[in-house]
Amino acid sequence: MMQLEGFVDPKGANKVCKLQRSIYGPVQASRSWNICFDEVIKAYGSIQTFGEACNYKKGYLNKSFSMKDLGEAAYILGIKIYRDRSRRLIGLSQSKYLDKVLKKFKMDQAKKGFLPVLQGSIIPDICLAISLEGRYQSNPGVDHWTAVKNILKYLKRTKDMFLVYGGDKELIVNGYVDASFDTDLDDSKSQTRYVFIFNGGAVSWCSSKQSVVAGSTCEAEYIAASEAANEGVWMKEFISDLGVIPSASGPMKIFCDNTGAIALAKESRFHKRTKHIKRRFNSIRDQVQVGDIEICKIHTDLNVADPLTKPLSRAKHDQHQDSMGFRIITM
Repeated sequence: MMQLEGFVDPKGANKVCKLQRSIYGPVQASRSWNICFDEVIKAYGSIQTFGEACNYKKGYLNKSFSMKDLGEAAYILGIKIYRDRSRRLIGLSQSKYLDKVLKKFKMDQAKKGFLPVLQGSIIPDICLAISLEGRYQSNPGVDHWTAVKNILKYLKRTKDMFLVYGGDKELIVNGYVDASFDTDLDDSKSQTRYVFIFNGGAVSWCSSKQSVVAGSTCEAEYIAASEAANEGVWMKEFISDLGVIPSASGPMKIFCDNTGAIALAKESRFHKRTKHIKRRFNSIRDQVQVGDIEICKIHTDLNVADPLTKPLSRAKHDQHQDSMGFRIITM
């Protein structure tokens, strides 16, 4: 690092200092802290999960690090946590954060809106709208800003809703996948959408443009199913490491509404219209054969990923929104 002001060696003003240990500020500081933390927590017998390296027991930490026990969590990273132990429910809400966003863009007094074309955060039903508008963020126009304002109006209408998990005795994770063919007017690429539901609530979702141009609806759905299967395999490994979900030992079900894509995933057959598909997308066949993934047929009207692909009527949108776990909770 550079010599500190007031402590520069006059005989070597152009020289730098070699650090004997990590300090706060350099780019490698966070990695050094993580290595130290990992070594200490493993010394107490904690085992690092394969899928997610952040599951440690709190009781051991205050022996090595300065920390406070603030009791049962009510907020974490700006997300409000709701618990109803009698009904075995837990809910997540970002209402306070959304209030700040609405005030920042002077939309807190706007009328509440409905957005049928609905990343991150805990709001999967706006995933499509964010994906579409995000493509023009480097040079947006008036129409794009109007669309963003509609998103904010929709968020104002739904900001008090919770993403709710629980109620079922058996913990089950299911995936739903869909694709919209040739939807990008600029490059003719299709859009992948998937959502994974755990005990009644969405835990992982995606709405992103595919990296290659699909030649048919079947091919677009097959590519989407392959991407969803990769996420499903990771999720299966992660929850298996946790050891709290008995159903994790079996194949994870992913529901798709395209019969052709399901047939391609289950059987290694090639013909003129599919032999060109990129090799990496055929990984779903191995995942199906070894029993990690089970791909199943579902009617389009019941596909929870459907609102992430195209505009829907308000009644149909609200139906799928409820299937993702969004609902009003009386405190």
